[in-house]
Amino acid sequence: MKIKTLFCIFLSVITMTGVFGQKTGKKTTITGSVRDVASIPVADAVIMIDGEKTDKITDARGYYKIKIRSNNKKIGVSNPIGGTLEEEINGRLNIDFTYKISIPYKKTAPGDEQINIGYENVKKKNVIGPVGTIDATKSKYAGYNNVYDLIRGEVPGVVVNGTSITIRNSSSINSGNEPLFVVNGVPVNTIDNIHPQEVKSIQILKGSAASIYGSRGSNGVILINLLKGTDK
Repeated sequence: MKIKTLFCIFLSVITMTGVFGQKTGKKTTITGSVRDVASIPVADAVIMIDGEKTDKITDARGYYKIKIRSNNKKIGVSNPIGGTLEEEINGRLNIDFTYKISIPYKKTAPGDEQINIGYENVKKKNVIGPVGTIDATKSKYAGYNNVYDLIRGEVPGVVVNGTSITIRNSSSINSGNEPLFVVNGVPVNTIDNIHPQEVKSIQILKGSAASIYGSRGSNGVILINLLKGTDK
């Protein structure tokens, strides 16, 4: 009887641990809009979670979409003119924000549009040659022998000689002109082992966009995202 009781307690602990892990690890999506006192959309407002800025911003229509964890308590938006607004989440999946002042719409100059490079928003003019999503089933890309041929054929703004890549206008006083390679968010020394059909997207960073990688990005950065199992 005692052994049976201990076994039941053990099962209860395991079950509770599993449920707790699911609750803390589960993510939900919150959407909403940001407008000013005249109901005009506020673009480029930074989304904040529990007081911390994220890399998410509102689009030209003032809308946003962001994933949060179950233990997040507050969501907010930040604008240079209107300041910060914050709301308790409390299980809500749609949260709108309205500034009590008029916020002038500032038309973004060509090239200054903000785009996401994975964990930060940078100006479009500092990101050159985005390949976008590559469908691995397309014969167009299957025809490339290696990733260097793919970059040479599909990515503008670079010079490829064999396995040597140089990003135009990104040379520095550092030795060598090779860019930094970042694959799935991790800096690597070589991309020799990447097959063209494994590539989902490629982006070339230079200037201030590449500076987020410090001196390693002084010759530019090549961001490569590989296809996941769910993408194939």
